[in-house]
Amino acid sequence: MENSAERPLLQENHTGDIQSTHESNSTAHLISRDPWYQVSFVLITTTNSAYILGYSGIIMVPLGWVAGILGFVAIGFLSLYANLLLASLNQIDGVRHIRYRDITGHIYGQKMYYTTWALQYINLFMVNTGIIILAGQALKAIYTLYSNEGILKLPYCIVITGIICSIFAFGVPHMSALRLWLGVSTLFSLTYIIIAIGLCIKDGQNSPARDYSISGSTTSKVFSTIGAAANLVFSYNSGMLPEIQATVKRPYVKNMHKALYLQFGLGFVPVYAVTFAGYWAYGSSSSSYLLKSVDGPHWMKTLGNVAAFLQTVISFHVYASPMYEFLDTKFGRINESAYSARNWIVRLVARGTYLTATTFLAALLPFLGDFVNLTGAVSIIPLTFVFANHMFIKVRGKELSVLSKTWHWANVLFFGVLAPAAAVAALRSIVIDSKTYHAFADL
Repeated sequence: MENSAERPLLQENHTGDIQSTHESNSTAHLISRDPWYQVSFVLITTTNSAYILGYSGIIMVPLGWVAGILGFVAIGFLSLYANLLLASLNQIDGVRHIRYRDITGHIYGQKMYYTTWALQYINLFMVNTGIIILAGQALKAIYTLYSNEGILKLPYCIVITGIICSIFAFGVPHMSALRLWLGVSTLFSLTYIIIAIGLCIKDGQNSPARDYSISGSTTSKVFSTIGAAANLVFSYNSGMLPEIQATVKRPYVKNMHKALYLQFGLGFVPVYAVTFAGYWAYGSSSSSYLLKSVDGPHWMKTLGNVAAFLQTVISFHVYASPMYEFLDTKFGRINESAYSARNWIVRLVARGTYLTATTFLAALLPFLGDFVNLTGAVSIIPLTFVFANHMFIKVRGKELSVLSKTWHWANVLFFGVLAPAAAVAALRSIVIDSKTYHAFADL
């Protein structure tokens, strides 16, 4: 198989200034301004969000040691390759595309433009709903450390989270404005990762032999395995790579590839460490939020949960950026400063409405693992693997060898089957949990 993802699809268009290209003909957000390492930190922020505190429970428990480790390795390789392919499609026929839907629209036509738009925004909405739930769990975990009265319930914590995310969203207009906050996010991530790993090692050394068996009937094991595969896809991919790539400086493809290599090389080390440490320490009893399982000083668990909560606020903003870009471009004034009175009002109303919707759904159905499953199945699997590989065949098919075409078609077919199967597994889990938990449940 030739390494076709390593080189740009076409020669970069270096003629004219940035504003003269098709890339910026209609967007209220800054593009083509950020160095590759800043873009990589955006990717690492999504990679090391507080979601990773659930991977030992929602990935390793259904898969076990062997399948879990092999799954991380295999999906990691396939995800890196698919993202390199997608990054190489950033510029086609001399036109740079700053949104995923622009790429599919250019290659397939208007129907796929709107199909991609729907898939991606469903994905981002579901991810952000899960983030709100996760942050609410962190707040509740802090409360339960110091009180057992049960006054502050999970839905209340979720509402508090929505309010704080709204305040952050109003003040940070676009992804490029996250510069300092990316460093803060990294600090928060390191805080809860180090605390979680340290307490897991302590608990694992002091606890009796753990049970690593996979429980349940054959049917439930099959559905759990499929759901865990969708979670693995989610752990590596955001479903919004072109929107993140839109912020990178020239040369767009080369710099994005460098950002991806840093993300997949260094950025995933903490993910593996905290996931495997959690599963080693607690086995099949690992929870969907690791800081619930650990035993340690109150101050340390409080610090870990505070860091997890604050990091999710920043992660939410990253995942919501494509929606914010659409709303700001549609209703704001792109020829005015992002901080003009008109654009402030647009952010207040539009982003406030979006956050109200995500917060309400999070409080209504706080089943975190199910949201991750459904997100991976419905959106991220097609966006990352099916579309990326098929678009590459469409654009570069005449240049590819038979072996290379076979490889890309195998990816399309395999993940094309996995996506609906994972969606069924996720919906099954939601139905089961809906019977177990009532609306606005205090989990």
